[in-house]
Amino acid sequence: MKQRTINHPIDITGIGLHKGVPVNMTLEPLGDNQGIVFYRSDKGVSIPLCIENVVNTKMATVIGKDGIIVSTIEHLLSAIYAYGIDNLRIVLDNDEVPVLDGSSSGYCLLIDEVGIKELNDTKKVLVVTKPIEVVDGEKSVKLLPNNDIVYDFEIDFAHPSIGNQLFHFDYSVQQYKDEISRARTFGFLHEVQHLQNQGLALGGSLDNAIVLDETKVLNEGGLRYDNEFVRHKILDAIGDMAIVGFTIVGSYNAKAASHHLNHLLTKKLLKSKENYKIVDLEVAVAQKEILELAYAKTT
Repeated sequence: MKQRTINHPIDITGIGLHKGVPVNMTLEPLGDNQGIVFYRSDKGVSIPLCIENVVNTKMATVIGKDGIIVSTIEHLLSAIYAYGIDNLRIVLDNDEVPVLDGSSSGYCLLIDEVGIKELNDTKKVLVVTKPIEVVDGEKSVKLLPNNDIVYDFEIDFAHPSIGNQLFHFDYSVQQYKDEISRARTFGFLHEVQHLQNQGLALGGSLDNAIVLDETKVLNEGGLRYDNEFVRHKILDAIGDMAIVGFTIVGSYNAKAASHHLNHLLTKKLLKSKENYKIVDLEVAVAQKEILELAYAKTT
């Protein structure tokens, strides 16, 4: 399997979820071994996607360089990561990625429209070799060795429309589109004023988020899945894991995790080379170091 980019540029216009600012964004193809790079065209600053450039994980994942940031990158990265795209330039004229409808399905539709281009160099993946865990009270997140790509998430909210939800996701591109991509971000009406006082959720609305009052979902169309809330948590987690720069072969398991815990997990993973190995996917399959199933699901 070769590295991937997109066939043609994609132009997107929208607003940011937290800042509420209008933004024009273009996804541009890149060549082999260029990685994912954000470019603030209004500032003339490039910000490569890497763990060292994560500057904030409160309510969203934010990367930055030289005081210039790009916020709320997780939904876009989730789609990019799910499609196995290795090289891409993301050009923005403001400091937040467009929220679209609060899920990643819009990005999936646009990627499907322009198509995927295979490059010349072979794709590399990160294989988890040791259990890694981060715990914060009753919240936890961990990565475990596995020859497949798996996400398990559990949430528990004292709200009649949410409650306890668990979801197990066996990764493939099609399963991502069907089971994960349409799940929207969500928030509680009673928290809106508090968040907006902190400069957050300024662009949030019933058009780009699930909003709940004390007893019910306020969106006219209701939910897209019965357990849409936990599915969105997996969508976010996939985007947060993209920070490492490689498809992760292993099991992700979380209980009430957040962007912050996901960031701590990726930092802990990359802290020691005993925790992982970077392998050429074609060589690994040929040598049966990882299952052919994991290879097939990333094609």
